[in-house]
Amino acid sequence: MSIRHGLLALLEHGPRYGSQLRTEFESRTGATWPLNVGQVYTTLSRLERDGMVAQGGEDDAGHALYVITDAGRTELKSWFETPVDRSSPPRDELAIKLAMAVGAPGVDIRNVIQSQRHHTVRAMQDYTRLKAQALTAIEGGGSAERDDVAWLLVLEQLIFQTEAEARWLDHCEVRLIRLSAAAHRGAEGTTAASLLGQPAASAEARPAPPT
Repeated sequence: MSIRHGLLALLEHGPRYGSQLRTEFESRTGATWPLNVGQVYTTLSRLERDGMVAQGGEDDAGHALYVITDAGRTELKSWFETPVDRSSPPRDELAIKLAMAVGAPGVDIRNVIQSQRHHTVRAMQDYTRLKAQALTAIEGGGSAERDDVAWLLVLEQLIFQTEAEARWLDHCEVRLIRLSAAAHRGAEGTTAASLLGQPAASAEARPAPPT
């Protein structure tokens, strides 16, 4: 997530001070990615160092204001126009967990999958409920603010993401079931079963080959 570009986008609307930027960022994203004031001011300092923002005096309450520069506007325009790079995907904790669970002593990877699926489905239900509330407010004319529409888009992305995660977990479970079945049928069963955290079928338990 690009905090620096998010702050530049907010500064495009006019001078802001640090805690104001944090509040507006969280309002725009529904606090899905909360920031602390330290992160905001550290990022502002780097943007100022890079010539993308400048200090613009103080407001009536004495807050130090920041303004976007021409260089900042150029950077922001480039960010909006450039697709998000997917060639180096971010680390996903769930994918790492399942990868490490394969063959881990005492770990039933299918239990890990089922536990995660329950959590994912609950999250999807929560996001769907919040989406319904947001749509009711916007379509009913009670709310049409920029932040509300932005929050709706974030919610829909989270819904799509959890739906995809649930489908992937289903796929992983089916894949493991098929591998487990193959492990108990073939001579390679010892290796395959051990990877799944299961005891291999003994030679006596395996059916005799057809004559």
